[in-house]
Amino acid sequence: MSLTLNHVSVPPLRLGLTQWSHPSWQHHFYPPGTKTADRLARYAEVFNTVEGNTTFYASPSSTSVANWAAATPDTFRFTFKFPQTITHQCQLRHAQTLTQDFITLMAPLHEKVGQWTIQLPARFGPEGLPALAVFLKQLPADFSVGVEVRHPAFFAKGDAERQLNRLLLEHKANRVIMDSRPVFAAKPDSPAIIDAQQKKPRVPVHAIATHDAPMVRFIGHPTLDENAAFFTPWIAKLQHWMNEGKTPYLMIHTSDNDQAPALAAALYQRLELSPPLASVQRAAQSQQFSLL
Repeated sequence: MSLTLNHVSVPPLRLGLTQWSHPSWQHHFYPPGTKTADRLARYAEVFNTVEGNTTFYASPSSTSVANWAAATPDTFRFTFKFPQTITHQCQLRHAQTLTQDFITLMAPLHEKVGQWTIQLPARFGPEGLPALAVFLKQLPADFSVGVEVRHPAFFAKGDAERQLNRLLLEHKANRVIMDSRPVFAAKPDSPAIIDAQQKKPRVPVHAIATHDAPMVRFIGHPTLDENAAFFTPWIAKLQHWMNEGKTPYLMIHTSDNDQAPALAAALYQRLELSPPLASVQRAAQSQQFSLL
């Protein structure tokens, strides 16, 4: 069994994964016989957003950008990260040319980008806020932007965090919320878990909406049922944001992302939203889950 979102109406929440192509999904997520080049189109039949990590590491070719646009319906929304050359190497300073080149390259997808993500390194602290303000001001006014910070000062509930939140509110930028509690609750007994615990930030969960599309990145426990307790508080929070007219983005990770589709579907069912997830019959069986 696999699951699909109804694309007929604008969803109250955007649900997606951190990638659209994964080799192991060929056995339990994509329809049988799916070619690598068709994975995005098949992914977009199930989920209505995706976290585009690929642009963080390298700029895609113009052909790839055009293909991504053609493979997805008009209601689909990407969330692409700005390249690390801009966010990590330059730390948003003196990066106007790099930024404009990237924006121009991605032009065929502008209408399908639900959020442009600025993921900042842990060394980007309070002293960098003026650079963030300048960078946000220079972006096109119609861009929806998310900002992910990792410096401890931005989670200390002090002046630095208040300054950050005020800046995001002023520039109508969303604060990306990382919930890595589930993956850090797992025993480091596999290479995938060890790698995730070494690379993922272990920061407090500050469920703050600074604009109308708050993004939650939920990094799951490898035992699917163990995620239920961690996700329970999000049910009320996400519903509260939707009641306020916001459109949250819920991006689901797992340590190796093999189980990410099953976890995403199970968590979405707990939200009891309309449109519901409807089952689609496929010959390949998805992984089983019981988070209900």
